[in-house]
Amino acid sequence: MDPIAPGTSILRHALATRVWHWINAVAVIILLGSGLGISNAHPRLYWGRYGANFDHAWAQLPRFPAWITIPANYNLAISRRWHLLFALVFAFGLLGYMIVSLVNRHFARKLALRRADVNLAHLAEDVRDHLNLRFHDADDPGAYNSLQKWSYILVLFLALPLMIFTGLALSPGMDAAWPWLLDLFGGRQSARSLHLVAATLIGGFIVVHVALVILAGAGNELRAMVTGKWKVPEA
Repeated sequence: MDPIAPGTSILRHALATRVWHWINAVAVIILLGSGLGISNAHPRLYWGRYGANFDHAWAQLPRFPAWITIPANYNLAISRRWHLLFALVFAFGLLGYMIVSLVNRHFARKLALRRADVNLAHLAEDVRDHLNLRFHDADDPGAYNSLQKWSYILVLFLALPLMIFTGLALSPGMDAAWPWLLDLFGGRQSARSLHLVAATLIGGFIVVHVALVILAGAGNELRAMVTGKWKVPEA
């Protein structure tokens, strides 16, 4: 296949991917903000089944400022309402995206790992390319590179499910229906700790993702995520 000339518009993102991306972006921002508001009520993390003020905590979280929490003023009940509402939006949005991506073979076409994707020398070269602000393959510019594949695989199939299921384990109603959830994570406090760890990883992924979008050309990348059309940049 001949290389695609720079400046050529190609379809980069399918409609389902674009819709899920923007729904997910809103949901995650509200979940992180309301989650920080909930954390302010008791910013200590424990392992096991129990944890209270005088128990040994493995981590002491800072008190997050009002400008980054939802709501801006401390209100645990309102934070929980926002968190639970958008947890449903987030979880069902992810489920719909997974189903559609299996049906339209998005995962098979974009995220399937090839031999090069597990080769350490190739991964090191991919890291060097990123450091030199080269983010796409000139021969197949619409394809995901190895670092993109690994990051999306780890987030989609590890961090997001971990956050969802640990969140379910924190719900008394779900504990009554599925008591094995708490046993799976080693107790309510362990589930809460893992929930915060997963949320932190996702927050870190978002920061890196936004930084790379800016470095790769924010206008081109945003247009692709709105219209699906992406212009092949200069190599």
